[in-house]
Amino acid sequence: MALWVDRYRPRELAKLDYHKTQASQLINLCSQGDFPHLMFYGPSGAGKKTRIICLLRELYGPGVERLRNETMNFTTPSNKKIEIMTVSSNYHIEVNPSDVGIYDRVVITDMIKQIAQTQQIDPSGQREFKTIVLSEVDELTKDAQHALRRTMEKYVATCRLILCVNSTSRIIPAVKSRCLGIRVSAPSEEEIVTILNSICKKESLHIPPELATRIAQKSDRNLRRAILTLEACKVMQYPFTTNQDIPDMDWQSYLKETADMIMQEQTPQRLENVRERLYELLSQGIPPDVIFKGLVQVLVKNCDMTLKAQTISYAGLYDHRMQRGSKHIFHLEAFVAQFMALYKPFIQSLSSTINMDDAF
Repeated sequence: MALWVDRYRPRELAKLDYHKTQASQLINLCSQGDFPHLMFYGPSGAGKKTRIICLLRELYGPGVERLRNETMNFTTPSNKKIEIMTVSSNYHIEVNPSDVGIYDRVVITDMIKQIAQTQQIDPSGQREFKTIVLSEVDELTKDAQHALRRTMEKYVATCRLILCVNSTSRIIPAVKSRCLGIRVSAPSEEEIVTILNSICKKESLHIPPELATRIAQKSDRNLRRAILTLEACKVMQYPFTTNQDIPDMDWQSYLKETADMIMQEQTPQRLENVRERLYELLSQGIPPDVIFKGLVQVLVKNCDMTLKAQTISYAGLYDHRMQRGSKHIFHLEAFVAQFMALYKPFIQSLSSTINMDDAF
């Protein structure tokens, strides 16, 4: 059985629950003859992928929903064999090139070349071009982005690219200038509450307004997280009550436990244990910037003002380095080690002060 977040995902631009003016503009864009490359950008859980799915249906019709999973194989210049999973229909293909790490440039150049050279299987597909949807383009290396810029120009006659990114700050200007940027801002808490009430109505459930508001607030304006939390609340307890507990996501609880471990002990052995836990979060698909933000928020709660300022300053430094680098675990671990180096003398001086007060 499908999760609510998938079951109640809109399939048409006209049926989107918010940003309706933007949806109308996208419908007008599809009706024009000259369709450009697009770049959807905005925070996680704002609805970028939903709008891309609706846009593809508007372009090609319901046939675009007949999907198949395939594995594409590529060979690097050093003869290393790599493979990547794709989701495709007769009209489009979705892929996340950053899944192959430093070999993303090979995927970009070879895959777009293959697709651009093949013709539509169904001639009634309304369009003379295929569409390639690239996810997490802001995670691509600079070499891959430059290759993407060249292929966008070369194969514009036979394929269009739709890029999905969380932040445009890591996209090179040459790629940004070749795309029509579409900002998908996070829904407001009121819009999230309206959508939660709509889902409950379709499921024949009654949800107290106070509970819906609390779920929306806890989701941090992330609609996907809000819907998943609502379903988790339904599994834990129904009928709903106004003051029932709202569970954290498993990864959120795991991250809080990791932060507690850092506060409890500052040793090389503990640093190694924390590194393993951070690597586990990354391997489960939790974005590194989300891990970094969650870690900092928990750590600064237990510090005095001086230590808070230092912690946030170092957080900014290591986050900047992480954004520029490719091995996120190195920078996460370096930040944890730096915090331990700050926090251990602070705890020791605090203990000394308490012992002196007890002596007097």
